[in-house]
Amino acid sequence: MIQEILTDAIRSSVLISGLVVVMMMLIESLNIDSRGDFFSGLRRSRLGQVVISAFLGIIPGCMGGFASVSLYTHGILSFGALVAMMIASSGDEAFVLLATVPDKAFMIFLILFVLAVAVGFAVDLIFPRKRSSVSCTMDLHDSTEVAENHGRHLTWHRALMFVGVAAFIAALLAGFLEHEEHVEHPETGIVNLLSEDWMYWLFGALSLLVLAVLIFGNDHFVEEHLWHHIVVKHLPSVFCWTFGVLVALGVLMQVVDISSWISSNTALMILLAALVGIIPESGPHLVFVTLYASGIVPLPVLLASCISQDGHASLPLLAESKKDFLLAKSVNLIVAIAVGFAAMLVC
Repeated sequence: MIQEILTDAIRSSVLISGLVVVMMMLIESLNIDSRGDFFSGLRRSRLGQVVISAFLGIIPGCMGGFASVSLYTHGILSFGALVAMMIASSGDEAFVLLATVPDKAFMIFLILFVLAVAVGFAVDLIFPRKRSSVSCTMDLHDSTEVAENHGRHLTWHRALMFVGVAAFIAALLAGFLEHEEHVEHPETGIVNLLSEDWMYWLFGALSLLVLAVLIFGNDHFVEEHLWHHIVVKHLPSVFCWTFGVLVALGVLMQVVDISSWISSNTALMILLAALVGIIPESGPHLVFVTLYASGIVPLPVLLASCISQDGHASLPLLAESKKDFLLAKSVNLIVAIAVGFAAMLVC
């Protein structure tokens, strides 16, 4: 039994982590290739700022969030726009949602975006003069950075990433990462998070684009943005949290009827998800994404988690202004709890 649990957990963890890294690398490439223009086009109106900031937040990962925080600390975005970004943003968990429940992920993103715009605009009406309390020269997370090193050399980092992505493509298309045809393993209770065949081919094709990036990308981009930022910083966290949660679920399902317990304690789970969301870091929130993808927690719990947390996009804000961070997080927490309970009544 333990061997089956570990095998399924490793398979799912490799699959999810691989898909997350592929998507992160593609978005990083898009942002750098556009020399930061991907985040340009701000409007002068408060509503325009809120809409654009919410759009930046809905982009999976941390880049859009860092850009929004930087623009806020420069006094370009309003406080309502900052709140909109933090509500819309789900950090690295957005990648995991796309990888595990792609059919529902876009619906969730749309809900978060609409809610973020509405709340952000309302916050600006309540705090019309609220602006950043700091002035800084923070970069847009290297979004506008132009690499000085345009050379391409076969470093061991580049080679290792290339071999890793190539092996992931092979395992993906050969079916080595697939589960059984049924949705759940009766012996382990671990749920098949990805069953759509088209997704394997889609992400296999996207992974081929990553291989092209690894071949033609300059040394600076490959080393700093792909290796240090994504592989070193994000991959271990995503894999470890995913693996840990899946193993814990597999073991718990043998001794506790988790689905039954959670269904009778949904309100408690909403509060817990919203409170955990205060943590300005990706990782703990993956628990709720995994539970939702496994069909254990309902949508209201996931919404509360997504609204309250923003990955580590708000870490620069915490470093610059603890007052603004606490105020923005307080708004997010209230909205997360309110929306979670409202959704619980509707669903």
